[in-house]
Amino acid sequence: MGKIWTIAQKEFKTYFTSPLAYVVISFFLLLTGISFYSLFNRFIQISTYNVSNKPLSINKEIMGYLLGNMNIFLLMLIPFVTMRLFSEERKSHTIELLITSPITLMDIILGKFLSSLMLITVMLGLTLIYPIILFATGNPELGPILTGYFGIIFQTCFYLSLGLLFSSMTENQIVAGLITFVVSLYFYLVSLSAFSAGPVWGEVLKYISPINHYHNFLKGIISSADVVYYISLTGIGLFLTHRTLDSYRWR
Repeated sequence: MGKIWTIAQKEFKTYFTSPLAYVVISFFLLLTGISFYSLFNRFIQISTYNVSNKPLSINKEIMGYLLGNMNIFLLMLIPFVTMRLFSEERKSHTIELLITSPITLMDIILGKFLSSLMLITVMLGLTLIYPIILFATGNPELGPILTGYFGIIFQTCFYLSLGLLFSSMTENQIVAGLITFVVSLYFYLVSLSAFSAGPVWGEVLKYISPINHYHNFLKGIISSADVVYYISLTGIGLFLTHRTLDSYRWR
């Protein structure tokens, strides 16, 4: 574990030696800030003209949509976070030294994975200002907000594992990032095909879709089936990354 943490720290610091981390974080905060402002204003307008006098849910009307939007924003930005992790090593030909070092391949993969997850966690941590504002001005439920963030982290782990996989396959960072985005978007949108795929295949497509497994987290429910789903897909992505780098070792 010490080797993994050392690699993770080194890679995490590397993010901030270039403008990449600052640009990604700034863009993410800009998008989430605009989203929160729009949803907050919309909630105030709905509350003002609420003729039915039924209580409105802050969690549903603001945080639910905001967390859903964060998933979309991260789907767009994660390729920028992961595209250089192995592609840069291959382009500079330091990958040979890396994979022949005394450190195991899985330690290297997990270290780089952890570093990218740390960056995403920092980005999500900065958005905690939004629920704090809601608690200062209203009375939202804490449970669904916490589980919503946990769900985002689980889903992010899956997208990060895809990013590592495609970054290990090519020395071109742009290609790695583009493939990561396209494949992640496919998994995100696959549930839309479920409505026209028939009852059997429809259920299969719904199960494959990460966004369907995220719905329970938004409701404040942490289901073991959903957790196992995300962990399994993340594990598969990391395993395939290991196999890709291992095959490169013997070329």
